[in-house]
Amino acid sequence: MLTSLALIFLVGLAMAALCQKLKLPRIIGMLVTGIVLGPYVLDLLSPSILSISSELRQMALIIILLKAGLSLDFSDLKKVGRPAVMMACIPATFEILAYVLFAPYILKISLIDAAVMGAVLAAVSPAVVVPRMVQLMESKYGTAKSIPQLILAGASCDDIFVIVLFTTFSSIAQGGGAHLLDFANIPISIVLGIAMGAVVGYALSLFFETAYAHRHCVRNSMKVIIVLGVSFLLMAVETWLKGRISVSGLLAVVSMACVLKMKCTAFVSKRLSEKFGKLWIAAEVILFVLVGAAVDIRYTMMAGVAAIGMILIALVVRSLGVMVCLIRTRLTVKERIFCIIAYLPKATVQAAIGSAPLAMGLPCGKIVLSVAVLAILITAPLGALGMDMTYKSLLEKEGKKG
Repeated sequence: MLTSLALIFLVGLAMAALCQKLKLPRIIGMLVTGIVLGPYVLDLLSPSILSISSELRQMALIIILLKAGLSLDFSDLKKVGRPAVMMACIPATFEILAYVLFAPYILKISLIDAAVMGAVLAAVSPAVVVPRMVQLMESKYGTAKSIPQLILAGASCDDIFVIVLFTTFSSIAQGGGAHLLDFANIPISIVLGIAMGAVVGYALSLFFETAYAHRHCVRNSMKVIIVLGVSFLLMAVETWLKGRISVSGLLAVVSMACVLKMKCTAFVSKRLSEKFGKLWIAAEVILFVLVGAAVDIRYTMMAGVAAIGMILIALVVRSLGVMVCLIRTRLTVKERIFCIIAYLPKATVQAAIGSAPLAMGLPCGKIVLSVAVLAILITAPLGALGMDMTYKSLLEKEGKKG
């Protein structure tokens, strides 16, 4: 396992630096590293590390979500309002509809198989989007109109919405039925996740304040460990309650971090954000290299040109969904285009559930995995590169007259 970790960090960082030198996003180098080192090409990664790959990816995602929460401001979210709620479900719904309407003709699959495929493909990747939105908030690009906050909030909820739909559609494909409760779980999961995180965040802030009042100063490094430990527990609660009540662990983590930012002093929340930013340097490499390692490159050849065409059609329809969400907002045409670009990348969810239909024995399993692999390879670099290259020209820097 140690050799595998050494390869992940050293080769991943080297490839990321090379891509950065070539003016490409670092994520491309990390994804390529994972694909090449992974079990489907050179097979240099230990089975022991691949067996805990999903847990390691989840830990890395928790770190960046904590940093995102500590950078978010509830007053900004209030300003965003309706569009953020719509961004959480409308673009994904449009994309799923695109698969349901076009995939049966283009890829020769049934309607329910097309719905399963759409649910796998519709989620935006928080692992690609969140770090960039945090960076924009720190550099004050688009913050005057809360654009990074809008995208960040929408992307955080988008995954939950899509995963619940995937569970429902795959149940129908396996011969089960769809129940009204399955769809009711979407808002329940969001509300309970935010509420649970808010309560825990408030309790943590009281603990830190009480310790300080009694002259038991908790060092910021210790606070980071405590916050991380509590975050892992919040994620565990989602698993414990699975099948009984739906709670979003990821949203709970973001909510907890937001409340900590509100209740702690500005200095403490800033220091915590900085420390999680340093942790993200290592977590980022682990996350994207292991996402790359989960990609079975052999299936890409099976999908062919038809799959690429289907992905591009779905992205166009998804973009229309983003435009619908931004109707009656103050955003300029340029800013709306940036929102469309930011909602393109797919990686984490597709790597996590892309192989699930195949494991379930669904007839569409191989084609779903093929299209998921292609979507990661096309949209992750496209979205990441698009955001990195356009944010300065499409967004206005706060405090600077455009």
